[in-house]
Amino acid sequence: MSLRVECQPGYRGDPEPLAIWFGERRVAVRGIVDRWFGATQRWFKVDADDDQLYVLRHDEAEGQWELAALTRQSD
Repeated sequence: MSLRVECQPGYRGDPEPLAIWFGERRVAVRGIVDRWFGATQRWFKVDADDDQLYVLRHDEAEGQWELAALTRQSD
């Protein structure tokens, strides 16, 4: 399944996720729950409007996004 991430400029103008596209399905990001950084990667844990928590990895050198984890939110 293809993954595309819509971004908006965040802190220092770096891209931050605004929405995730899984093929033809768009999931809006309600908020960034957590973020952390590696030498060449940025990670985001996001709360999405489908009531899921996604962990996204952004490879800054390649400009590619990857779904690293999916967690259902507790009721």
